[in-house]
Amino acid sequence: MQIGKETTLRLTLIDDSGEEAEAIVSALRNGGIAVRPLRPLDLAELTRMLASQPMDLVLAARKATGVPLAQVLEQVDASGKDIPVIVISDTLGEAEIIDDLAHGVRGQALRGRDEHLLNIIRREWVDLDARRALRRLEGSLRETERRCDALIASSRDPIAYIHEGMHIRANEAYLEMFGFESFEDVEGLSLLDLVAPQYVADFKQLLKQLGKGEASPPRFELEARSLDGDSFPATLEFTTATYEGESCVQVVFRRREELDPELAREVEELRQRDMVTGLLNRPAFLRELEAAVSKVAQGDQQYGLLLLEPDHFQRLLPEIGISHADELIAAMAARIRERVPADASVARFGERTFAILLAGNHANTASLSEKLQAAFASHVFNVANRSVSFTASSGGVQIGERIASVGQVLARATESLQTAVGLGGNRIEIFDPGAADRAEEERVQSWVQQLQAALANDGFVLHYQPVVSLQGDTTEVYEVLLRLDANGELVMPQAFMGIAEDNKLLDAIDRWVVSHAIQVMGERKRSGKPVRLLVKVNPASFADGRLLEVIAQQLAAHDVAGDCLWLETAEAKVFTHLRQAQAFQAGLQRLGCKLGLEQFGAGLDSFQLLAHVQPAFLKIDRVFTQELSKTPEHQTKIREIAERAQEQGIITIAEHVQDAGTMSFLFTSAVDYVEGNFLATSGPVMNYDFG
Repeated sequence: MQIGKETTLRLTLIDDSGEEAEAIVSALRNGGIAVRPLRPLDLAELTRMLASQPMDLVLAARKATGVPLAQVLEQVDASGKDIPVIVISDTLGEAEIIDDLAHGVRGQALRGRDEHLLNIIRREWVDLDARRALRRLEGSLRETERRCDALIASSRDPIAYIHEGMHIRANEAYLEMFGFESFEDVEGLSLLDLVAPQYVADFKQLLKQLGKGEASPPRFELEARSLDGDSFPATLEFTTATYEGESCVQVVFRRREELDPELAREVEELRQRDMVTGLLNRPAFLRELEAAVSKVAQGDQQYGLLLLEPDHFQRLLPEIGISHADELIAAMAARIRERVPADASVARFGERTFAILLAGNHANTASLSEKLQAAFASHVFNVANRSVSFTASSGGVQIGERIASVGQVLARATESLQTAVGLGGNRIEIFDPGAADRAEEERVQSWVQQLQAALANDGFVLHYQPVVSLQGDTTEVYEVLLRLDANGELVMPQAFMGIAEDNKLLDAIDRWVVSHAIQVMGERKRSGKPVRLLVKVNPASFADGRLLEVIAQQLAAHDVAGDCLWLETAEAKVFTHLRQAQAFQAGLQRLGCKLGLEQFGAGLDSFQLLAHVQPAFLKIDRVFTQELSKTPEHQTKIREIAERAQEQGIITIAEHVQDAGTMSFLFTSAVDYVEGNFLATSGPVMNYDFG
């Protein structure tokens, strides 16, 4: 599992010190882990949380007295849930490590060593996710086995399950073939009892080999004997299987008509071929693909898969006529066979799609795809007294250990083919897992160049979402939202802000946004429509005096009052950049601007931060307004934040208001302002009616 900003860790902290617990949460967030923390203060609260709250990890301080470590381990174990417990200690000794492991502790971390803690949490979270995935797979397997059992029961093929030579399961077709009335008649019966005497010795040896786990033959021919003693020629097919958790062998018993061996071979060959093209059909090709994927997974060999289809096939049909479509497909198949190596597997994979599986590296796969592309582009096909020429597109994948499963391989190849076709055709798109890292570096560098160009050439766009007062204030207030203009398409900040942060561009983006926001406020003031704007800023700008300089210059240049500019930054970021935030706030106060905290309430004790920073407003974390009418604890949290903020003279804003039920609750909650799509969506124009 990829742990990052897209995944939220539901973490329970056991620590007597609220400041220490908050420091841990901040360290995790700074390390790129989104955290939803809980902090029970006593054993009863922990027990209640375990019963009612979803949890991923428990982080327990060894010296905690509010809920001692022994009680934490006891309660987690009693809950019956798979919740890893990690112990935080000031020091680690051999005796403590041994004792912790003996009592079920999954990991130990040193307090104050943030990197150590992050590594331990990532490791345990990945292990937890793997265990959860395994349980889901086991559940899916049980459901699949149930469905398979139902299919086997209704199958017309006689099928039995054999364990140590004895019948443990048989379907109706099997019982009917041998003359049994019910499974009770055959349960526990040796399979040897259904074999004619002259075949018993060889068949007994075969069963011994299967019992040792040796590979079974594709089929075994003998004479079978029914309950009334009649003998008939039969063919047996073996497959290793499990039944009710036990390893066994699935046997398909078929009556065999006496055919000439050469004729039987030809019949089997025809079963694997497409009737129109003579190529392998889809089921036969999938078997070969599965074998190739298995070899790659074991590191034995390299393979590439290509999917190829003609461009604009629907346009070709009217030219040649639908009745001659098969002739065209057959001609294409012949052209492909002429170009592929003799040891490659070629199949008709769909109505007009061909699949080629060949051994070799990425260069070998790419070389063949280029040959096939050229072979189609330069060829004239003669079909039904008509001559047609067309191009072909191919999408492929170099099968690697990272995608060593048939499903992943086919998904990648299909995606590549769709990309090639979608870009106009006559193209080759091959996914190479080994090139993924290089592609990611190129992608990031491309974003960096695009962001730098946007800063230099005003390539960003500002949108505005109204922030509406619930207390009767009709002042026009909007939040400024950043968008990137990418060749006429607007890109949301989630797509590029992480890259901007990694490449130290956030402070420059902040200056661009604030400068343009003040310019807009100046234009509105001059047109008689004054407005107050909320603008997000990042911690990268706190210690950088350039943003304060820009604000001072732009306010003066556009004759805008400082109290019209409200800057907001995330609560968690302020906590970890406290001194810089305090200095930044002091600078804003001199200019008359206000600073607020967004994502407020997400911490363990968010109001503790207000002892160090005095924000003008608080924007409540949007998690509390999601499905608010169905979540009483969120309603309680919003009321608590609004009332405590009101006592301290701090304005509150509830964002992400999406429905009437949420709006109705907020009217009675002491919240000052609301914002969200229920009121109005964001857009490039400020046209909301605040009256």
